[in-house]
This record gives sequence, structure tokens and C-alpha cells, in this order.
Amino acid sequence: EAESVRAIAEKYQGNDDPAFRARAIQIKEARSDLVKHHLWVLWTDYFKAPHFEKYPQLNELFNEATKLAGAGGTKGTNDVAVADALLAKIDEIAAIFWETKAA
Repeated sequence: EAESVRAIAEKYQGNDDPAFRARAIQIKEARSDLVKHHLWVLWTDYFKAPHFEKYPQLNELFNEATKLAGAGGTKGTNDVAVADALLAKIDEIAAIFWETKAA
């Protein structure tokens, strides 16, 4: 979903058609909500106390990532750099996730 948000923001920047732009914003906002949902599910249902003890940065990563997907982030802007920042946070979370799966 976050990659979709980035792609939509990029396409929005490259298109001047008002109808396209309006639809792009609507889709991007819906995808941003899905990013937040997926992050919250991972945060609350997968990661447990031992993970947070081993990776003390997890709470902050999730907090920053969900904010980057929210109204102050990709949901509220069409800036590709914000989408890139969101993807970077998700990549950090993903690295930890895969480390926990390997253990």
C-alpha cells in the first residue's frame, strides 16, 4: 500500500488533469488509511513484549510510520519525499520483522 501511495503521489505531480488529480487524491488517502491499518495490526497483533525489549526503537518507528501515513503525512500531502520517508520507516520495521521471524 505504501508503494502505491508513493506511485500515486508521483503520478499526481506529473498530471495536470483536474479530474485525474481529484481521483488520485481520493485513492492516495484511502491507501494511506490502509497503510496505517496494516501498521497498527502488525504493531498490536504481531509484536509482543520480548520484541519491544529487544528492539526498543520499535514503538518510535511505528509511531513515526503511522504519523507519516496520516493527515500530517501522505494522507495530507502529495509530496513524493513524504512517501519516501514513509517507505523508509516501513523498511526499518520490515527488517526487524524479518529478524524476529528468523529467530
